[in-house]
This record gives sequence, C-alpha cells and structure tokens, in this order.
Amino acid sequence: MIDLANLPEEGKGYAGELPKEIFDLPEGDVQAVGPLEYDVWVQRFGSELLLTGTLSAAFEFTCVRTLHPFVQTIRLENTAASLEIEREGEIDAGDALREEVLINLPIDPRCEEGDVPQKCEIDSRYLSVDKSAEDGLPTPPRAESDDRWSALDILKDLKDPT
Repeated sequence: MIDLANLPEEGKGYAGELPKEIFDLPEGDVQAVGPLEYDVWVQRFGSELLLTGTLSAAFEFTCVRTLHPFVQTIRLENTAASLEIEREGEIDAGDALREEVLINLPIDPRCEEGDVPQKCEIDSRYLSVDKSAEDGLPTPPRAESDDRWSALDILKDLKDPT
C-alpha cells in the first residue's frame, strides 16, 4: 500500500513480500511456491506512479520435454510498472507487481532452466512414432483408424470452375 499523502516528491523505497496467494492461479497450472518479493522505488509524476526495482517469485512448473515438475524463480531486475492515480489516498500496487511477474513466466518451461537444473531430454519411450513395431510400443493411430481428414482429400481433386 502506497500512501500518496506521505510520498515524498523525490520518491520513496518500499521492500517486502506479498503472500503467494496473490497470484491466484488455476489448479493444474503453474503454481507459486513462495512469496512475491519486491524492492521498488516509487515516485509520483502528475497522475501517475512509477515503480522501478526488483521483483522475484518462485514457481513450480512442469517441463514441456520431460513432464517432470521443477522450481524456477522468476527474477526481474530493473523492472518498471506504471499506475494511474485515480483518487488520492492509498494505492494498492500489489496487482501491478503481480502482473509484472506473470507476464514474464516462460511459455515453454524446461527443467534445464530451473533453480536446480536437470537433464532435459525427452524420454525415448515417448517417441513411438520413430520406433519399429518389434519394440512393443503402441504407435499413434493412422490409416487403420477413423481418418476424419480423408474427406478433405476429395476436395483436392476438384478444380475451380472459373
């Protein structure tokens, strides 16, 4: 919480933690495993607050290659967030800090990038497309199954009448 009445013109530093529940992520998705830590400088510019500094939070991800869980801390050095001042009084900057961290989550998390890097290789058991039939692994359904795309093959033989 930033009290605008007590914010000096030159700005003020704020440091602390927000509970991991601030991320409010859906079950089965990436989950925060620690608090959102912040160390920011807050300064007012007219009807805007500028927050600059460092943010960090640890999350548990599922590796896109190995499907194993791992922990990675998202650290944002020299980050900046701007808040519009809609009214005088106290302003809660928690949501702005939360959003800065969330937009920096990795799109394709890999365990080799975790806080404790792990060997990140696809298990060869899952590569049954390239396996011979003798290894006993099931192959993905192909021609012997319901091929719903075959209806489109008929269209490729049609000519444009114009």
